Amino acid sequence: MPSDRRTPGLSAFSKNTITSAQYASHGAELRNAHASSLQTQLSVFQSLLHQFSISHAKEIRSNPTFRAEFARMCNAIGVDPLVSSHSKKPGGSFWAQMLGGTVNDFYFELAVRVVEVCRDTRAENGGMMAVNEIAKRVQKGRGLGGGMEVSEDDVLRAVKSLEPLGSGFAVTKLGSKQMIRSVPKELNLDQSTVLEAIQLLGYVTMSMLQINLKWTRPRAIAVIGDLVADSLVWVDSQADETEYWSPAFIQEASKF
Repeated sequence: MPSDRRTPGLSAFSKNTITSAQYASHGAELRNAHASSLQTQLSVFQSLLHQFSISHAKEIRSNPTFRAEFARMCNAIGVDPLVSSHSKKPGGSFWAQMLGGTVNDFYFELAVRVVEVCRDTRAENGGMMAVNEIAKRVQKGRGLGGGMEVSEDDVLRAVKSLEPLGSGFAVTKLGSKQMIRSVPKELNLDQSTVLEAIQLLGYVTMSMLQINLKWTRPRAIAVIGDLVADSLVWVDSQADETEYWSPAFIQEASKF
């Protein structure tokens, strides 16, 4: 018995094709409208940020907490205040253009001061220094930073500004502490482990490394030898077994 159902013809395929094209066109229009709306919102945010920076330039310059919050606002809308030196726009960075270079210059000048502190103390710590210690020394020092409140966040941003120069300065973490490494040599895993142990205990000995880390004596000797050669640990041979101390730990302990 012949069926009354009609099979779809070419016209149905044509309608489907037209409908798909209409959907695609409508979707593209929605995406373009959405992108345009986001771009408008971003422009408004940047304009408001510009006005805010002009109104509060003094606080941004003098108050590290205020400065850090302003930087976070910049980052939230995709503006990196320190991307400056490679900006194609005349006048330099975002902050330099908006604040006459005040805050921007602050970070680059602070970076110079951080370099000086790290250079002056390299013989003491082997080029590895805690961020909070650098901030304290910068505040006590003469010239830029002397008598000025500088936060750890400021120091980290200043070091970040040195990255395009290939300066060899980098931020590294040992345990719970953030450190600035001012020598190009990277720490290997064993060296980082020993420095973290010293940060917790104050010092280590060969036997401590062998017992707690299950290291062979040659391995412990090799790691300690490298750290001593780089002045990252100091040797105390007055105890029954030679002890290896962190210069940073000794400096902090002497304050109490």
